[in-house]
Amino acid sequence: MTGRISDAGCAPGFSRDGAGRLKTKANAVRLVRREFLRLAGVAAALPALSRVATAQTYPTQPVRIVVGFTAGGAFDIVARLMGQWLSEQLRQPFMVENRPGAGTNIATEAVIRAAADGYTLLLCGAANAVNATLYETLNFNFITDIAPVAGIIRFPNVMEVNPSFPAKTVPEFIAYAKANPGKINMGSAGKGTTQHLSGELFKMMTGVDLVHVPYRGAPQALADLLGGQVQVSFDPLPASIELIKSGKLRALAVTTAARSEALPDLPSLGEFVPGYEASGWNGVCVPKNTPIDIIGKLNKEIGAGLADPKIRAKLAELGGMVLAGSPADFGKLIAEDTEKWGKVVRAANIKLE
Repeated sequence: MTGRISDAGCAPGFSRDGAGRLKTKANAVRLVRREFLRLAGVAAALPALSRVATAQTYPTQPVRIVVGFTAGGAFDIVARLMGQWLSEQLRQPFMVENRPGAGTNIATEAVIRAAADGYTLLLCGAANAVNATLYETLNFNFITDIAPVAGIIRFPNVMEVNPSFPAKTVPEFIAYAKANPGKINMGSAGKGTTQHLSGELFKMMTGVDLVHVPYRGAPQALADLLGGQVQVSFDPLPASIELIKSGKLRALAVTTAARSEALPDLPSLGEFVPGYEASGWNGVCVPKNTPIDIIGKLNKEIGAGLADPKIRAKLAELGGMVLAGSPADFGKLIAEDTEKWGKVVRAANIKLE
């Protein structure tokens, strides 16, 4: 995912290049990003015969899809939807295993430490890109210890307020926030989550002062938004879409660059804050050194699933957009998202307690 942070709200320690992008001294991040892109594209250099031989037999036993969140959430729904498709196409069970905790790090480490044989997959997401900078100490390096397989879905967060809040548009919200600095509470599913960082990016680019109120999960944050204890949230659209349609929440804008097909009349934040873009995504990763033919076969079958009208319709119901492409395409997205959110984490000085 690419994103550009506008000239307005350029944080201390940042400068702008000729294209208006923020720059930091974090050269190590760029080096790691380049290495990740190199690894993601290495498939083209491997012998075709070896790839074909292994691809003909895989899979010969059940496959695990490890999810870093509890059952019922957006990650879990996407994993089960694609797992069912892969089970039908490859004639082996693709079983979802929920391993929540530590912002997806428990699930991620479990997959990284698993055998690189194609039988343990990770349903990864934007949280993994954030964690690369958010956590000062991890037992793994997400960029170098995994291999990208395929993207599945990209979905926006939605800037939403309690219906009693006086602002009905993004410009009205910005004006109200500037007139009432520090008096608007912004709820999120927790410190360092994509909801939190979407809000921090909004603060940086508009110069408003919102008070972040982290919760232990999205349901608790939504409950207090509905109850008026917090006034605004940048929540994943799949979790909020029915509340928006029923009028229990007022949506101001989606955070993707383009409008969402699920709510076509709702503007994007970029229409009011030029250059703003923030979105979540899900895809499949595997441990590094997984045979490239297995990665290729999984990518092909996931791509076929994303072309299936029934799966596309179900993803659309979640408010998401299909994220199809090659392993290298998905690797590029992960690397760019890691770099982007790293800048926001450092600029906002977000620390885990």
